[in-house]
Amino acid sequence: QVQLAESGGGLVQAGDSLRVSCVVSGGTFSRYSMAWFRQAPGKEREFVAAISWNGGPTYFADSVKGRFTISRDNAKNTVYLQMNSLKAEDTAVYFCAAGHLSGWRALMSSKSYEYWGQGTQVTVSS
Repeated sequence: QVQLAESGGGLVQAGDSLRVSCVVSGGTFSRYSMAWFRQAPGKEREFVAAISWNGGPTYFADSVKGRFTISRDNAKNTVYLQMNSLKAEDTAVYFCAAGHLSGWRALMSSKSYEYWGQGTQVTVSS
C-alpha cells in the first residue's frame, strides 16, 4: 500500500520561507512523478509544482514561478517544496501526489495522480 506523508507546514509571516516535505512509502519512489497541489478555504484544489519521475522537467503554476522550487531525493523517498517570498495568498493546505505519468499536461493535472497525502497546512500572515 502506497502512503504519502507531508510535513513541514506552519504559520509564517509574509516574505518568509518554508520547506514542506513528502515521504512516500510502500512503492517504488523513483518511478513516480511527484507534484504539489494546494487548496485554500472555499476554493478548488490547484496545481503548484511537479517534477518528473526521472528528476528532469519541473513545472510550476504561474503564481509561484520564481518563488517556489521542487526537488526530490530518491535515496530518501522524499519530495520537497521550497517556498520563498511567501504571500498571504499562498495560505492553503498543501497536498503531495504521486503517479506513474509523464508529459506536462498530465503532470499539471490532479486527475493524473494515483496517490495522495493528507495535506499540511501553510498559513502566511500579512
